Amino acid sequence: MLTSSALTGLFIASFLAATILPMQSEAVLVGLLLTGDYSIAALLAVASGGNILGSVCNWWLGRYIERYRHCSWFPVSEHRLSQARQWYRRYGRWSLLLSWAPVIGDPLTVAAGIMRESLPVFLVIVSMAKAGRYLILTGITIGWLP
Repeated sequence: MLTSSALTGLFIASFLAATILPMQSEAVLVGLLLTGDYSIAALLAVASGGNILGSVCNWWLGRYIERYRHCSWFPVSEHRLSQARQWYRRYGRWSLLLSWAPVIGDPLTVAAGIMRESLPVFLVIVSMAKAGRYLILTGITIGWLP
């Protein structure tokens, strides 16, 4: 049986792991899986949901960040913003299938917002990537996959 603190911890770790904050949700998920005390479906749903919602925050940030690009405190140079736009134009929405990947995944979700990717399309592609990653990790952890 899942405790609310286990669910909450997994959700927070998964959410934060999808943002620019350095967090590892995989370790939390694997730890809970290895105990054998929790529903696999619930763990997958909570981890995926938190991670997807974190990516939606990145999309939203990208969507509205450009209005502040001329402010002195703006954290991204015009050059880096231009690079993100060019990269997303070149590889398009299907590059969001890499949103699960360390280092490049979070900037991709911000770039999708900057490029005005529609939220429904964003959600479908990012959900496939994020849930797929957790499903594979779960399969390896509990022995479904070699």
